[in-house]
Amino acid sequence: MEDTHPFERFIDFYFELGLNYKDIKTVLCSRHSFHISERHLKRVLSTRGHTRHKAYSDLAVLVEFIDNQLQYSGQLHGYRWMYTKCREHGLRVRKEDVHLVLKELDPRGVALRQARRFRRRNYFSKGPNFIWHMDSYDKLKPYGICINGSIDGFSRKIIWLNAYTTNSNPKVIGGYYIEAVQRLKGCPRVVRGDLGTENGHVRGFQRFLVPVAPNDTLESYLEGASTANQRIEYWWRFLRSQCLEFWLSLFADIRDNGYFDGGFLDKNLLQFCCMGLIQDELDDTAQVWNAHSIRPSTNINIPSGRPNVMYTLPELYGTRDFLCPTEEEHVEMCKTE
Repeated sequence: MEDTHPFERFIDFYFELGLNYKDIKTVLCSRHSFHISERHLKRVLSTRGHTRHKAYSDLAVLVEFIDNQLQYSGQLHGYRWMYTKCREHGLRVRKEDVHLVLKELDPRGVALRQARRFRRRNYFSKGPNFIWHMDSYDKLKPYGICINGSIDGFSRKIIWLNAYTTNSNPKVIGGYYIEAVQRLKGCPRVVRGDLGTENGHVRGFQRFLVPVAPNDTLESYLEGASTANQRIEYWWRFLRSQCLEFWLSLFADIRDNGYFDGGFLDKNLLQFCCMGLIQDELDDTAQVWNAHSIRPSTNINIPSGRPNVMYTLPELYGTRDFLCPTEEEHVEMCKTE
């Protein structure tokens, strides 16, 4: 009877880890100073009941496992990742079987991955003023110029777009919100903002002006990660390409030539010289954006057309204006905060 191998537990571990015979040999030699031939290694594995090509899990078990995975984030996995996941959950499967099962259970996901495209959640907004997305743009912040804006989720109309010396003061951001509410004589059903403290006043104002019924599951103010605030995040990319790239390049040249050191005086000089010019360009960019035509999207829930038209004439798109009327005295109470 063959003696028990002194390194069986290491061999078991590396085999279950998925290493091939050559790699197991190499690791045993380099990490454990144990030399073994490939033939001997295979014999040890055989006596331990380990094999690469036998005793596969039942196909029905594999199908059930993958089907369960596809109900959640598993729908994002390619067959190689899913194969590894099967192995990690104790299933003995062939990679080709995983590939075939995925093609049958999730053909659309396979096609999207083959096209190198992500499956994204389709955006949906009921109508104009149903949700405003607000956020700050910090690319010019190192030069003392801070931008904050808001966009309507349905029409993509810019509600406000302002440059100032700060975008971290909640009173300043709250002032932008109140100015928009007074101009429109109402506020949206929902405001979507980031988790930062700079949105504290807007959060309080929105919840005060749009109280939610106890049985209503949708809050009047939503907050989350900035990267998930997709409407305004997309628009920042547009703003940079059509407007702010010029200023970023100009300020970078000034800095690289030694005329800007990031100090208090230099920032104030740029603010004094450029703040008004940048605000004028922001106003012009917002005006042109609101008048331009947005092309149709593959997402049937997103209308196409001009933001100004979609915002002011929602009936053309089979919806209505969700603006929540506000009482003047309530708005004045917010302004005194």
